[in-house]
Amino acid sequence: MLSKPAPWSLTIPSDLRLLALARSFVEAVCLVAGLSERDTHSVVLAADEATNNVMRHAHRDKPEAELLIQCYVSPEGLEIHIHDEGAPFDLDNVPKFNPAELRVGGRGVFLMRRLMDELTCEPRARGGNTLRMVKRYPAVPPRETA
Repeated sequence: MLSKPAPWSLTIPSDLRLLALARSFVEAVCLVAGLSERDTHSVVLAADEATNNVMRHAHRDKPEAELLIQCYVSPEGLEIHIHDEGAPFDLDNVPKFNPAELRVGGRGVFLMRRLMDELTCEPRARGGNTLRMVKRYPAVPPRETA
């Protein structure tokens, strides 16, 4: 995204009981951003998967760790950053999931890739990772002139 206004931010402890709070926060930002109901559902589901993964995996041995969710609303769409305190994580090392495969777990990154327009993960300078997810507003077809 080109311009980055000040983000809406939520910092929470890595406690699975707070997933509902994180979902509500992201949903509220989606409403402010003017996303459709369908896009709001997609973004909330992707953010929930990401937050859940941070709490269950990145912070598994760090119950005191916090995660920060930052949402940037711009004319182009919505960009979400989820900052964790976990070990370096490389999205490219996550195998491409076959939706026809029957197994428990392993669908979080697949869902995030499918639901969002962009998904990247970068290490943070002081440790941890930043997961970046982007949902662009749908393109508006040009209006015909008479």
